[in-house]
Amino acid sequence: MIFVSEEESASLITHEFAFSAVRAALIAAASEDSRVFPAVLGRASDPANTFSVKSGSAADITGLKVGSFWSRNPEKGLPRHNSAIVLLDQEIGRLRAVVEAGRVNAYRTAAADAVAADLLARPDSETLAIFGAGNQARHEVSALAQIRPIKRVLVVARNPSQAEGILGQCRDEGLEAALATAEEACRAADIIVTATPARAPLFESGWIRPGTHVASMGSDAPGKQELPPSLFSRAKLFCDLPSQSMTIGDFQHVRREIEAGEIVLAQLGAALEGRVPGRTSADEVTVFDSSGISIQDLYVGQLIVDRIEAARAIKGQVNSALNGH
Repeated sequence: MIFVSEEESASLITHEFAFSAVRAALIAAASEDSRVFPAVLGRASDPANTFSVKSGSAADITGLKVGSFWSRNPEKGLPRHNSAIVLLDQEIGRLRAVVEAGRVNAYRTAAADAVAADLLARPDSETLAIFGAGNQARHEVSALAQIRPIKRVLVVARNPSQAEGILGQCRDEGLEAALATAEEACRAADIIVTATPARAPLFESGWIRPGTHVASMGSDAPGKQELPPSLFSRAKLFCDLPSQSMTIGDFQHVRREIEAGEIVLAQLGAALEGRVPGRTSADEVTVFDSSGISIQDLYVGQLIVDRIEAARAIKGQVNSALNGH
């Protein structure tokens, strides 16, 4: 069994690495060989501390991800969010690897946003509106700047100190950045990303311009909501996994309409393979809901393990050669 520490996994992860793994995972999730099982949401003895267990399998991988949110960790100098990926041996069911993945999880989440935007956002998208200013929002900005010619970032945030942090990061990365109201940001944006724990819509549908791409990254539990349902009737809709998105993602709020066929929801992986159309005109509004599926974590975890094993094999060969002399 292989154990990969938080320090090891954090040293290996990059936006490019995460993008390739998550893109492959989203395609796999849309295949007949994959299974994503219902997420288990739990609480610790202190109800302010929560965790989720997401599990799944594809043709070549099986396992689960445990994500935790410990609300008072900052008081101890620790991040609130943490994550661990567990890979099982497909043949015998024993543990193949455990990967601590706190930082990796932020890259994985942002990569899903980037993969969707690479397909759905207009190629000339230059202005990004980001709702939220926490750790995840910062990763979203960096990931999107890798795949679209982002020049300006408009930040909508409630926490002034966090807002200054993300504004500084944007400027360090060569991007124009400024605080904005929700309406100002939406009316100016080519891409809108929400990365918050909101339980009510963050903006009004009428503020969204034709041609805008919108991504909800924060809705991952019952009751969470970032987008106005009235937006969905005028947009082309995509998600990572329909069954999960309609249970814990933003589309839980229009589940009845989707099941009745009044609203059409497509799986992003199918669009990546060309089995369903993505953006077909410059004026279309597109929406992507990322509830976060286990297969993404498993694919990223497997690539990390592959790199660790390759590095250890090389080290072993070097040591063997040295000892042979």
